[in-house]
Amino acid sequence: MTASILIVEDETFVALDMELILEARGYRVIGIAADLVGARAFAHEQIDLALVDLNLRDGLTGPQIGEWLAKEQNASVLFLTANPKLLGTGVAGTIGVLTKPTDESALTAAVEFALRRRQGQATSAPPSLRCFG
Repeated sequence: MTASILIVEDETFVALDMELILEARGYRVIGIAADLVGARAFAHEQIDLALVDLNLRDGLTGPQIGEWLAKEQNASVLFLTANPKLLGTGVAGTIGVLTKPTDESALTAAVEFALRRRQGQATSAPPSLRCFG
């Protein structure tokens, strides 16, 4: 079954670029949200993985969105941000953070890692991903 991915990013071109990369790899991008309200609109969807920026259209809501997606929606969560230090030691229930800007290979390696981990497979994190805990 194809993994369903939610992108939470308020920079339209960045979000669309991620969507194109992921769809070219065979993943199903269920949507793009630019803020907390937009992310919550996907609560009815099965979300396998969410890629979440920190600073969104409604402010620094990314950590809150990531925690909600992990705890309430049972989604695996990766953060993508230019400010990874804002996450400190991490957010409960989430996997880790990629520093932006990132490239296609780093993004896909992190996504593949997160999805293998979700399936319970033993796997090593790619060097570009800082895992929490």
